[in-house]
Amino acid sequence: MASSPLDVGQTVDIPAFRAAMRELAAGVTIVTAGDGDGRRGLTATAVCSVSVEPPTLLACINRATEGHAAIAAGGAFCVNVVAAEHRVLADRFAGRDGARGASRFDVGDWDSLETGAPALGDALAVFDCRVVETIEWGTHTIFIGAVVATRTREPVADADPGAHGLVYRAGAFAVA
Repeated sequence: MASSPLDVGQTVDIPAFRAAMRELAAGVTIVTAGDGDGRRGLTATAVCSVSVEPPTLLACINRATEGHAAIAAGGAFCVNVVAAEHRVLADRFAGRDGARGASRFDVGDWDSLETGAPALGDALAVFDCRVVETIEWGTHTIFIGAVVATRTREPVADADPGAHGLVYRAGAFAVA
């Protein structure tokens, strides 16, 4: 049985933990849920594969976000792996331009796959997921998703900066 955050106790200074975590480079994704005026999304780096058989991944989402409520209500989410050319979208879905709610989707080419959650048309990869398990931990919920559909972008020339993934490290986006 997993421990709760209260059982573990605080052994590390929170600002020190945040500073150390900023050095852990991670791929940038936009996690989306809902449809129509109920569409919501957020920029996330806490996303990873759980299993290939069955295809499963997880996304750690802060419970205070609109995206969290949309995932919880709809039981589905879409992980959009963004390219270097999507830096403006990553900033937008991180809340850096002030856009909120469905208006965040006014920029970008959005469609959907199996679940109806928004899928970025030119994302490097898209994982459309149905929630199969949730784990609440601290300020976040770990949504475990069964992947029901995927899409990958057609390869482009290596010289094209859009061909490179976007990563987050030391508080800034960088090209991978």
